[in-house]
Amino acid sequence: MMTSVDTELIRVLADPLRLRIVTLLARETLCTSHLVEETGARQTNLSNHLRVLREAGVVETEPCGRFTYYKLRPDVIASLAGQFAELAETARATAAADTKRACP
Repeated sequence: MMTSVDTELIRVLADPLRLRIVTLLARETLCTSHLVEETGARQTNLSNHLRVLREAGVVETEPCGRFTYYKLRPDVIASLAGQFAELAETARATAAADTKRACP
């Protein structure tokens, strides 16, 4: 059985600023102003990264007056972690069985 890992989601999370945003949002729901303050990124740059995270389903928005709050979707992160856990389990089983393809 082939184990598949969501490469698009990995690409999204591989960006250092997006990973920083996700790390911050894991701790609390924040608005753009908070994220600008915490990351030091420019608002336009941050907004672009938040759009990528939103489109990937990693964060969701919550309007609050004239502000938009961002919240991490832990199920998406847990799903990716589960994919890696399955990959690790496959590797453990392969190592235990000493599975080796013969060279031609």
